[in-house]
Order: sequence, then C-alpha cells, then structure tokens
Amino acid sequence: MNAKTFFMALITIIIWGSTFAAIRAGLHGGYSAGHLVLIRYLIASGAFILYALWPGVKFRLPKKEDLFRLLLLGWIGISIYHIGVTFGEQTVSAGTAGMLIGAAPVFTALIAVFVLNERLGRFGWLGLGIGLAGVILITLGSSGPSLTISKGAFLVLMAAVATSVFFVFQKPFLHRYTPIELTAYVTWAGTLPFFWFSPGLFDSIQHATMEAHISALYVGIFPAAIAYVTWAIALSTGNASSVASMMYLEPAIAILTAWVWLNEWPSTLSLIGGLVAISGVLVVNGLDKKRVTAEKKSA
Repeated sequence: MNAKTFFMALITIIIWGSTFAAIRAGLHGGYSAGHLVLIRYLIASGAFILYALWPGVKFRLPKKEDLFRLLLLGWIGISIYHIGVTFGEQTVSAGTAGMLIGAAPVFTALIAVFVLNERLGRFGWLGLGIGLAGVILITLGSSGPSLTISKGAFLVLMAAVATSVFFVFQKPFLHRYTPIELTAYVTWAGTLPFFWFSPGLFDSIQHATMEAHISALYVGIFPAAIAYVTWAIALSTGNASSVASMMYLEPAIAILTAWVWLNEWPSTLSLIGGLVAISGVLVVNGLDKKRVTAEKKSA
C-alpha cells in the first residue's frame, strides 16, 4: 500500500472501530435494532442526496447495465452487513463484534485470490490461517462457558462474509465511477430493504434517549457515509486483500472505544483470539510482501 492508500484505510478503520460502541449505545438508549439501522441509513442516504444535488457538483447516474449489480452489491455489502452487525450486537458486546468483523480480511483475501487473481504466497496463506484461528477463539470466547457459536456471533460472522464480498466486487466499479459516486449508489440500494423496519419508527425516535439520538446521527454520517467513501478511495488505489488486512486493526479500536464509552470488556479467550488475529496481518503484510517484492526483483 502506498501512503495515500494507507492513510485513507486508516481513517476508515478508526471510524468503523468506533461504530460498534455507538450501535450498542443506540440499542441501549431505546432504539430497536431494525429502527436503528433504518434511521442511520436514512441519514446517510440523505447526505449523499444533498451532495449529488449540491450546485457545482458533477454527479453521474449509474449506467443501465450496472444497475442490477449495484443493487446486489448494496444489498450484500450494506443491507446484510448492517443487519448482521446491528442485530448481532443485541447479544454480543461491542468489542467482541469488532473482533469478529476482523474475520473480513480472511474472506476478502480468499475471494480476491479466486475472483481478482491476486497472488498470495505461503506466508500470505499462513497469515490468513493464523487470522482464522484467532477468529475461532473470539467466537468461542463470545459464547461464555458453553463454548458454542451464539446467535449474535453467527450474525456478526455473516456480516463479515458479506462485507468481504462487498470489498472485492466493489473494486471493479471503481474503474468506472468515482469513490463517492459508487458509495452513494450502494448506500441508496442498501437502504431500500431497511424500510421493512419502518413500522413504529417514530415511536422509537420519541422514546429514545439523547445519547441514542447522538449515536444514531454519528453512525449515519461518519461510519455509514464518510468512512465508506475513504474506504472506496483506498480500494481504488491499492490491492484489495492488502487494504482489507487493515481491518485487523479495527478490533483494538472497537475494544478501546467500548471500554471508554460503555465500560464493556471482552472475555479473556476473545482477547487472546484478537491478538492471534492481529498477528495474522503482520505475516501477510510483512513476510509475504517481502517475498513478493523479492520475486519481482529476481524476475
């Protein structure tokens, strides 16, 4: 990754890492999971509409031949992902959810190898294996003494797979659209299924706490809008699996934010799993990158 790619990805990860605590705060403050995901994406969609209509802004509509694929991309990367995370956090702590989403680089790299023909050496595969082992430990640690996969953990893992598919299949569109155009398209597409949760929304808004309102506003503007744009910029200038490996840093931010904001702390087993998962990115971006560079020089 070059400096621009790294900086854009880092901004995204910092914002996304704080999302899990904000979602938990919204859920604790009176919003149901369905209403929270709907209100945050109404805010995000509205922000992109304002941008598209802003005087002087050149905003192109998507091509007809891309409409279905963009809809599908939005439903997978936005709808399924955020339903999984938001409903999963009803029973899974914010820090643990952040660590489970750390599984995304594993799935992203695998998909990128088979779909985008990106190369991974033996150290890359080793790093992915280490990361996957860490995810298993996190999952088991989130279930308590039973050491089974809880419903909440399963939903968050489903979200990790969905966002991995989104990251990989988003990249080809960045050759035809700007990052902010593409993000607006998938945001609008992903918002449509959330209207299923619209009954009772105004009652939730009236009875939610001020902290819940602030949390909903925050996750609607920053993680749902700004961070997706910076992530698209990073993907447009870097390798998909390498950029996605930055998500291994997200759990640490999620844990710290949840501790400061909510006084939540993951289980010891989950923390061990988080450390194992983070070590995987060091192998992928360290040893494997050096190997690929050496092969290119020798060639």
